[in-house]
Amino acid sequence: MTSPACIFCKIIKGDIPSFKLFESDKVFAFLDIQPLSRGHALVIPKFHGAKLTDIPDEYLTELLPVAKKIAQATGAEDFNVLQNNGRAAHQLVDHVHFHVIPKPNEKEGLGISWPAQATDMDKLKALLEELKGKI
Repeated sequence: MTSPACIFCKIIKGDIPSFKLFESDKVFAFLDIQPLSRGHALVIPKFHGAKLTDIPDEYLTELLPVAKKIAQATGAEDFNVLQNNGRAAHQLVDHVHFHVIPKPNEKEGLGISWPAQATDMDKLKALLEELKGKI
């Protein structure tokens, strides 16, 4: 399934050129044209869906193995694999994509903040039971 207006679907079809690293029946990977560091790549399913929950499982099975191969190919000792869902989570293109971002030093690569919160163990236990019941 593709979307005619989607930039990533156009890249998959070859309507927009890309620096293709890998392609299979279900996965396409290419270099990011606005990289955070050398080797920054995107790994996308060939099924159009805005969020991870929109993608059938059979289109997800190769994504992380391909991301792993790209990370290894870059030679990066440190790297991030990032996947955002929705505008509040910083997703800009409404087609699921995994970033593989080498982190060669403090200035290049992904920079993040991690606003950890104190945990109420009773509330955490209740959440565990709620989520386990839905999985």
